[in-house]
Amino acid sequence: MTEIPGFDERLVETRAARIRCLVAGEGPPVVLVHGLTGAASNFVSLAPLLARRFRVLVPELPGHGGSQALPAAPNLDAFAEPIRDVAAAEGMLPAVFVGHSLGGLVSLRLAMRRPESVRGLVLAGCAGIASATRWAEFWLTFFGRLQLGRKIAPYRELIAERPRLRHGPFGYWGASDPEALAPAQVEGFLAGPGRHTDTWSAMEVLVRDDPRIDLERVTAPALVLWGARDHQVPIDDAFEFARRLRAPLRTIADCGHLLVGERPDACADAIEAFLDRIGQVDELPLDGEPLG
Repeated sequence: MTEIPGFDERLVETRAARIRCLVAGEGPPVVLVHGLTGAASNFVSLAPLLARRFRVLVPELPGHGGSQALPAAPNLDAFAEPIRDVAAAEGMLPAVFVGHSLGGLVSLRLAMRRPESVRGLVLAGCAGIASATRWAEFWLTFFGRLQLGRKIAPYRELIAERPRLRHGPFGYWGASDPEALAPAQVEGFLAGPGRHTDTWSAMEVLVRDDPRIDLERVTAPALVLWGARDHQVPIDDAFEFARRLRAPLRTIADCGHLLVGERPDACADAIEAFLDRIGQVDELPLDGEPLG
């Protein structure tokens, strides 16, 4: 059994790296892209909800989880291309890309670079504005060198069993109410770091990337989805993304940065409503053939 029940594991050789992904469901294609130091297991609660109506692909970014690190990563395009290649290999293009935090920025870069591959965008607590400041660079570098996630990962089962222990890894910067997280979701957030091989490259390009000057290149319809109590990526960023993309903004009350795990039901409702609004993705011609 994979860390997301009902999902099948794949290892896909792309032009840049071998990428691990999970896939399940039938229907219009949806790709879930996790954030910095995350993994496919971050979507343990959300992915099964979406798989009831959609074909859901959950890749792991290069260097994260079970995916191979990139030989070089000059910019975020280097992370976006393997994700697109995996979706092509699964015959799932064009797709709606749902990106959390760094995953939102990676999805944005893909929409700019490969507009024919992106049917729609859901930016959930998207990085890219506040993360491009010097203050954010300091803290990302500080925590990146500490590698706290790797040190905590062996104790994930204990933390999942004892709600009060969750304030350490999830308090303030992560979840609005850490004790309310489902035990499986706690493990899902903490499982990835123990398998990472290179998250530093992603952090380095993240702090150098400010998408605002390029957002006019995004032609796909978008939804901005945010936790109302996100202390990591401020809601001011949500308003700016929504304004520049001319996209609706949906906030989730009493929810922090880890909204995809804190309120997977509300996230699923918002994503499903968005897909219903933009039409059935599976009626569109597919972009490209699966890779050999």
